[in-house]
Amino acid sequence: MASKQMMFVVVAALAVAFLPALAAATEHTVGDDKGWTLGFDYAAWAETKQFKVGDTIVFKYKEPTHTVVEVGGADFKACNKPADATVMGTGEDRVTLDAEGRRWFVCGVGKHCENGMKLKITVLAADAGAAPAMAPGSPSTPPPPPASSPAGKVQASLVQAVMAVAMVIAAVLAF
Repeated sequence: MASKQMMFVVVAALAVAFLPALAAATEHTVGDDKGWTLGFDYAAWAETKQFKVGDTIVFKYKEPTHTVVEVGGADFKACNKPADATVMGTGEDRVTLDAEGRRWFVCGVGKHCENGMKLKITVLAADAGAAPAMAPGSPSTPPPPPASSPAGKVQASLVQAVMAVAMVIAAVLAF
């Protein structure tokens, strides 16, 4: 019986240990509920976010009213759409942030970029901002993400799923 209890504790500890890694990636809807549109301050919006490798940014808009074009820094500043640039125009364009560094996006329609429809972000390493390693034997753990954040909602769902699985395992082991 003691070995069954020990196995349950080990399984539960491993599941909880991997929850932060499973909930690490975040999906950012550009402009939140306003989406990709004119008359929105994307610089201010980006300052409130932390973008990490593995995250996804989603540009939502009514097509063909707008487009999304990823450009370099100089083209961003000049609102220039290079001839060889890839233009996204689905109305829900998803970009996975797969490397650290700066990324620049503009709307390629008319003078939309000149009118502020452009976004510059800095992508951090996936583990950037992680809590420092705890001293061995330390009883405290890093705080979870806020429950209202997408990562917090995912982590809360995963915790519930892990707890349900752990309870099933405990019930099976008890019999």
